[in-house]
Amino acid sequence: MAKVGIIGASGYTGAELLRLLAAHPEMEVVVATGDSQAGSPIAGLYPNLVGAYGDRRFDRWDPAAIDGVDLVFCGLPHGASQTVVPELRDRVGTVVYLAADFRLADASLYPQWYGEAHTVPELLAEAVYGLPELFREDIAGASLVAGPGCYPTAAALALAPLLRAGLVEPTGIVVDAVGGVSGAGRPPKATTTFCTVDGDVTAYGLLRHRHTPEIEQTLTRVGGSPVQVLFTPHLVPMSRGMLATCYARAVAGTTAAAVVAAFGDAYGDEPFVTVVDGSPSAKATQGSNAAHVSAVLDERTGWVLSLCALDNLGKGASGAAVQCANLVLGLPEATGLSAIGVYP
Repeated sequence: MAKVGIIGASGYTGAELLRLLAAHPEMEVVVATGDSQAGSPIAGLYPNLVGAYGDRRFDRWDPAAIDGVDLVFCGLPHGASQTVVPELRDRVGTVVYLAADFRLADASLYPQWYGEAHTVPELLAEAVYGLPELFREDIAGASLVAGPGCYPTAAALALAPLLRAGLVEPTGIVVDAVGGVSGAGRPPKATTTFCTVDGDVTAYGLLRHRHTPEIEQTLTRVGGSPVQVLFTPHLVPMSRGMLATCYARAVAGTTAAAVVAAFGDAYGDEPFVTVVDGSPSAKATQGSNAAHVSAVLDERTGWVLSLCALDNLGKGASGAAVQCANLVLGLPEATGLSAIGVYP
């Protein structure tokens, strides 16, 4: 059994990792740090975990504690651990990182989109982008896996088959997405209190959301031509879940049958991506590592409409991280994960 650690286990992605790994038959959580909660009971913060962790408490960060650990999940916020990851890599075989610090290959994009320079740019070339459905071969055996963002995962799964098959133009793509409040993290913010979000829908990050270059980078790699995306996320009053609605201009000769075939070819054998009729439902994927996708050609306007629903804490974060860890450790990819959502 592989020994794993979770750095930043007190956040929402860390708590989801604790939940998933409690039922994983081949991984044992031996370290679970949460400096802001160090010494307090895990179940005191997340009572759903009491049956798995009893009176176990969050650990304080101690580099020596991870010596001998096979794999570490790092769930710290962006920028908080660019000094931690190099130390982790000296002590463990693989680091699966859930924040954005190692997602972008071009270090110059970090000041532009994240407002600060990357402190260890030499590691960017070593990081493997952790989206198995698109880059599975790169992940197996990797030592540093950069977990994708939730919005980029949804956008990439919705658009990759179209770009790979050359069915849509690579520029002028619009990604319009809605996401649950847990995507903003556990620490309270004025914009995510109940009274603020209840009964409301707001767009944010207009024209400058930091996930834009990640979406463009991923789709450019898939399609082989530079991709340009206008991305607008919206905060909606639900705890978890995400739906990306994407619009791309069809190239001449694209048919409705070709669009359907592209998605069947891309995801027919995938354990966690299901092509559905009509609009996918975010709630249908809740609590799972599933992504539901669909696509149609509008012959009247010449646009292809593609959609992807997923759980932002599942396939959009912690579930995908476990999927990548399975690949790294040589385990069956679906070990410890479910494609069945919790409903209602």
